[in-house]
Amino acid sequence: MSAGKHLGKGSVHPALPDDGVPRLYSMRFCPYAERAHLALNAKKVPHHTIYVNLTEKPEWLIDVSPLLKVPALHLVGEKAQPSLIESLIIVEYLDEKYPENPLLPKDPLKRAQDKILVERFSAITGAFLKILIHGDGADFWPAIDIFEAELGKRGTPYFSGEKPGFVDYMIWPWFERLAIAEFILKESYNFDKKRYAKISAWLDLIVKDEVVQSHYATPEQHLTYWKSRKAGQINYDLLA
Repeated sequence: MSAGKHLGKGSVHPALPDDGVPRLYSMRFCPYAERAHLALNAKKVPHHTIYVNLTEKPEWLIDVSPLLKVPALHLVGEKAQPSLIESLIIVEYLDEKYPENPLLPKDPLKRAQDKILVERFSAITGAFLKILIHGDGADFWPAIDIFEAELGKRGTPYFSGEKPGFVDYMIWPWFERLAIAEFILKESYNFDKKRYAKISAWLDLIVKDEVVQSHYATPEQHLTYWKSRKAGQINYDLLA
């Protein structure tokens, strides 16, 4: 269940069924929140989604997200009804709490290696932010080289093997937003399909994945949202 439009300052917290299922506080175009959506959907965990206006945050958000961040997962079925924040913490909790359709490998070494790889992805998220703020993509392409090489080393279509898993879903949201980088960088945008042959093949596969499609926005939609943000008139409800 989704509460639909993004709720902001002065809004009333939506009335939700007293059914004990987790409540995800999110923003539709946040890549970190997308990680939580993908994990919940991959594991088929029933949940409610409440979308939040991050420009004018609702007063009640602090009750479920002390740092006023999304994603926040409110565990109303647990004792004291705690909330979790930070996308990777939420995803790892879900993977342990709901063992069906595991995202991380069972082998301790492989689990550690996958977590390290996602940690290394922070170089790409940082470089992407640099594009958004400064229009500088110099650090972006070398960071992708690391993942191109790793996918080749693993010798599988996905980072997690023959089907998408933890690494794939945790890094996908930034690749979904490549259209924004292309728009900002213009002629200096250089996603070379020969240089990134394995990543290109991975992109062609994962975009068709059922879980990815469950929370997918098109390149055009991402670009429309970004333009509204740059214009100072953020259209959070573009997809509502």
